[in-house]
Amino acid sequence: MILIFLVQVSLLLGLSRIAGLLLRKIGQPAISGEILVGILLGPTLFGRLLPGLHAAVFPHDAMQQNMLETVAWLGILFFLLDAGLDTNLTAALRQRRDALTISLMDLILPMGIAFIPTWFLPESYIGAGSGRLIFSLFIATIMTISALPVTARILQDLGIYRSDASLLTMCALTINDIAGWLVFAVILSFATGGSMNLMQIPVIIAATAAFTLFCFTLGRKWTDHALNGINRFQLPQPGSSLTLIFILGMAAGAVTLAIGIHALFGFFIAGIMAGESRHLSENTRQTISQMVKALLVPLFFASIGLKIDFLKELDLPLTAFMLVVGVVGRFAGAWIGTSLTRHPKSNRHLISAAHTPGGEMQIVIGILAMEYAVITPPVFVAIIVSAVLSSVLVGPWMKLALKRGRTSRPAASLSPENILSALPARTRDEAILALCGHAGAGLDPQETSAAVLNREELMGTALGYGVAVPHARMEQIATPRLAFARSTGGIDWNAPDGLPVHFIFLLLTPSGEDNSQLDMLRTIAKTMNDPRNRELLLEAPDSTVGNQLIKLLDAAWQPQAAA
Repeated sequence: MILIFLVQVSLLLGLSRIAGLLLRKIGQPAISGEILVGILLGPTLFGRLLPGLHAAVFPHDAMQQNMLETVAWLGILFFLLDAGLDTNLTAALRQRRDALTISLMDLILPMGIAFIPTWFLPESYIGAGSGRLIFSLFIATIMTISALPVTARILQDLGIYRSDASLLTMCALTINDIAGWLVFAVILSFATGGSMNLMQIPVIIAATAAFTLFCFTLGRKWTDHALNGINRFQLPQPGSSLTLIFILGMAAGAVTLAIGIHALFGFFIAGIMAGESRHLSENTRQTISQMVKALLVPLFFASIGLKIDFLKELDLPLTAFMLVVGVVGRFAGAWIGTSLTRHPKSNRHLISAAHTPGGEMQIVIGILAMEYAVITPPVFVAIIVSAVLSSVLVGPWMKLALKRGRTSRPAASLSPENILSALPARTRDEAILALCGHAGAGLDPQETSAAVLNREELMGTALGYGVAVPHARMEQIATPRLAFARSTGGIDWNAPDGLPVHFIFLLLTPSGEDNSQLDMLRTIAKTMNDPRNRELLLEAPDSTVGNQLIKLLDAAWQPQAAA
């Protein structure tokens, strides 16, 4: 039994990682490869072509299946914990007006668009464990929640993750995730109860709201103190922080189960509590994320394909319905929401497209709906396929939206007065203040530095690999301004990879209708992603570093401008 379990884990984990990495290389989400591996090893292909060997590797023995199922569920529990760590609640609250506007429209409109036609689907799609109301609410919730991790990864790949458009998108998706999971958790509690008792509704909602409020106030404060204590007593890192966060997730999951809400919601909230701590470094976050996504998450998504024969249960009209209604609803909600904000309308298409992928969250909800017999196998397969397709489509869609904006040549904003080839600053704040003093006439260095630091607190601008791009929008300027500094010794910027920053680009762009920030951030990221360019700039003499930088930026900008 242990031998078979080890063979199963080795096959699923090894092939899932290979497939995920291959798909990532062509710009697609790793989850697609992980699910594909499960389909290939499950009854869809392996079981159909070699039924005897399939039965030997994946026997129908209940205890054997439970062993793999337990590990898979650990994967999804900690995946939700990791999703919470990536959720920037503070930034979302500080952007609450615009982010809340987009999020509300992205919840209400897609849910309404999905609920109405879902209500009229044939009875055969409704699971034995629910009625039409619960079924319709489940499907509407599934079609409402967007895939924040998928969107975040694509924004990173495009080189615009630290932009204002990305910040607004991530804040809106954060609120969307919290609200969507709260709605889903309440609906699930009624589905598992067998019938909707109206007397239970206010009790469950009140208990869930009270728990969430406690976690976001006292719980967040206590977690911050605990992580600070780990640092103060110099306990081994990242292991000590990892242990604390995992225990926090399990405790929160136990509390939500006691309330009558699924443990997934507790793990998600625990992740947010830990992620909000000032004493959790970006390097530790990345370590936790890589461990969860490299070891636990692939097993969960690969195991999906072992549960069901996708070819047998595939319903093409239903899949098309799920894909079209979900994508159209999420895009329309975000489009209208963005139109009601103060954000430049030139980024409306990009932000709306970023809300369209379903991805992991839809799949998780679909699995739970299947577990509790709310939906039937054809609906489950339609959810999986439509979620994967929407995640595959969003990358090219966002690239197209980005190309439609104006192009701004970064090198045109640079001059010898804007370049500090040997920055003497030792801290982030000192570096930003020094660069603001070289940002050009008409700007007060102190005022400009305050604006840049305020933006920095919302979302750090260190890209990793020794590069940071602090930026802000300024009403006093009419054209973009760029300043550059090189620190040979390096500056601690709390970068995602934990490395010191050697190359600092200060980017100031006009307020209002202007797309130059996205273009310039993308060009800078493309230039500095190349290790040869970083080595060249680091080793260049002080007298030539400016000319070298201008040449490199122009070389990266020309193909983008032509596109």
